[in-house]
Amino acid sequence: MKHKSIALIIGLMTVALLGVMAMQYFFIRQSYVLKAQLFDESVKAALNAVAAKAEKREVMQLADAQRKNKEKLEREQRRLEQQLRIKTEIEHLRERQAQQYAAFKRQEEALIAQYDIVLPIESNEFYETYLNDSRYKDLVKVNFQTNATVNGVFQRNENLISLYAIQQVPLLKAKDDSMRYFIPVGPVAYNAEILNYAIKTLPPRQDLKLKNEILRKERQLQLLEATTLMDTIAILSGKNPQLVEDFAAEIELYKRPLSQRIDVGYIKSELEKELLSRDINAAFNLEIKDKHTTLYTFANLSGEAPSPENLYTTELFRADNESSSGRLSVYFPNKTNMLMGNMTVMLFSSAALLLVLIGCFAYTIFTILRQKKISEMKTDFINNMTHEFKTPVATIMIASESLRDPEIASDQTRAARLANIIYDENVRLGDHIERVLNIARLEKGNLKLERRDVDINDLAQAVVDSMELQLLKNGANVHMQLDAEHAIVVGDELHLSNVLFNLIDNAIKYSPENPAITIKTKNANGHIHITVADKGIGMNRDQLSKIFDQFYRIPTGNRHDVKGFGLGLSYVSDIVKRFGGKVQVKSEKDKGTAFEIMLPCKG
Repeated sequence: MKHKSIALIIGLMTVALLGVMAMQYFFIRQSYVLKAQLFDESVKAALNAVAAKAEKREVMQLADAQRKNKEKLEREQRRLEQQLRIKTEIEHLRERQAQQYAAFKRQEEALIAQYDIVLPIESNEFYETYLNDSRYKDLVKVNFQTNATVNGVFQRNENLISLYAIQQVPLLKAKDDSMRYFIPVGPVAYNAEILNYAIKTLPPRQDLKLKNEILRKERQLQLLEATTLMDTIAILSGKNPQLVEDFAAEIELYKRPLSQRIDVGYIKSELEKELLSRDINAAFNLEIKDKHTTLYTFANLSGEAPSPENLYTTELFRADNESSSGRLSVYFPNKTNMLMGNMTVMLFSSAALLLVLIGCFAYTIFTILRQKKISEMKTDFINNMTHEFKTPVATIMIASESLRDPEIASDQTRAARLANIIYDENVRLGDHIERVLNIARLEKGNLKLERRDVDINDLAQAVVDSMELQLLKNGANVHMQLDAEHAIVVGDELHLSNVLFNLIDNAIKYSPENPAITIKTKNANGHIHITVADKGIGMNRDQLSKIFDQFYRIPTGNRHDVKGFGLGLSYVSDIVKRFGGKVQVKSEKDKGTAFEIMLPCKG
């Protein structure tokens, strides 16, 4: 694979990964905003419910005081109870209305998040006439413009779109009070007048029947409150001044200071209940104020100054005049942490997905680069193998052609020398083939290893003796220190001899003229240590980390006589590991290399 192709793949994968990260960020941010909005609505509903309960509680306390008065006040008491019942019904109806509106807003926000452009159609008469009636659809035109606005530190494009009719016709009656939205479909051209669109329908913003019921109840309440309490008591009591005075004393309860009307424990307890009923279990700070003074403060956490986003306020005793009403405020210092805590699963799954994608991305790039490196090394291996096979084949061919010459064939001495050349080159060719086949067997796991007692000292001496001609040819000086007293290991004599042969052969190939080679054996910790050291060209740190990879060959600079396939040390490492040993190497550039093999001794 070419460098440009790899760079293109890395670039595309990087863009895709960044795109996924951006989408995850946008999704998490939108989820956080939605949860914050739901949290705000729930807290406001809880505060309103607590304020209503406090007012209702005071009314009930007043009703209890009134019931303790004389029997003649029962009629007025029933009226008060009826007023209270109607107020409660109105409160319930308003709560239902608020819940319905909150549900509508969630659906509307989901619709806005789903489409780029969402235009509410405020008039159902306009929709029925110009959009739903095929006779007048052609009269509708669209005015579309775009502009960029800045909101805080985020920049976004807001689309301004408006509908209008080029000709006025009598409006048709709306069939229902559902909320409809005009949504352009497909690409939108700048300043377009006509475009494809879809109509999405949501339930009504508010239930008209519910609204009318609230209005009816409020009118009923106003009628009940039309007659003053003092007139009613006066009538019931036969204008008895004492009774009027007693009831007036009860009315004075409303005129007490706010500090005397507030039961802090009750308000705190009810607020906790209301929050828990809305699945909000978070620490909060509580504050109650009248018009000028802070009457009560409860700090569940540090008393830092509340931010507007985390502060919620409602009025207490709204039915009072302005001078006696109070304010109930609640502040959530850990609002952000709580909302993020509710998104733990989402954040964890998003982070895990990103980690998996990054891991797959890194592994894919690593695999591509590794395969490219292996491909280059295999190409180099094939070139080397071709050269290594070509030399003995050419030599055999030349010797064979010489033997076909009658004059040379008649000379027994020359014929025997040529025959020996052919034999030696065949042996050399067979060794090359066997080496490649051994590596192939190792990779497939088909290499059969014998497990017999092998004396490493004897084996090392035998390998050196078998390489005597090669050592003499290169002027090598071999120093043997076979000091191991326990030299018996369980292994395959053939493959262990090949291991030593490869190490000594490398010491010859990567050393200058007249190589100096040291072979040592010793015992340590139940193992035998075999060291093959030379004073050759050595290796740097980067080369040391790669020498046991298949097909890797040490660069030899201007030297061109170093031949091989890059398989020897890979073979050495694999064979030693199969017999429970390990290989270590120490090397310095231009100072030499020492390979140390550690094999467990028998017993």
